[in-house]
Amino acid sequence: MTKEKEIKPAHEDMTRKRLIWLTISLTLIVASLMVIFAINKTGNIDGVVIYDQQARGHDDALHIEQSDLPPVGGTHHSQWQTCGIYSEPVDAARAVHTLEHGAVWITYDPGLPAAQIADLQALAAGQDFLLLSPYPGQRSPIVLTAWGVQLEVQESDDGRIPAFISRYRLGPTTPERGAAC
Repeated sequence: MTKEKEIKPAHEDMTRKRLIWLTISLTLIVASLMVIFAINKTGNIDGVVIYDQQARGHDDALHIEQSDLPPVGGTHHSQWQTCGIYSEPVDAARAVHTLEHGAVWITYDPGLPAAQIADLQALAAGQDFLLLSPYPGQRSPIVLTAWGVQLEVQESDDGRIPAFISRYRLGPTTPERGAAC
């Protein structure tokens, strides 16, 4: 007894192939729209500045010069800054590595009133993927930074602070989402 191979009509094969390609195409379109939607949500927080195409890589000899704003990305130290609350400035090259992992770095002018520093400390206490430290010479009293995005605010009770943290901590701009912090 020999088995005969069932021969399908050519139009059934073409219909099956078209269905597969249609499914793949629709999946890609939906995924693309989800990415675009996630990235475009930045418009909802007034004052957020987006910095495109941050370099990535490690350089343990790197020293990032202090400027009027914390860095938002770029080449950085191979060791990250452990997330938490610091009363002294942290190494910016290590903080950038922490941003790459999805942290939000909240910096404040060391001359910020003690009550506002206490507000920021209370906000950051016990939170994952948050780094809080003074940043001497920054041009705004408080600056929130995530990989490739930044927000300058004047007061610790600014409602954009929790919105920024919610949006960008482990958010859509994070290159290595969820790595150690």
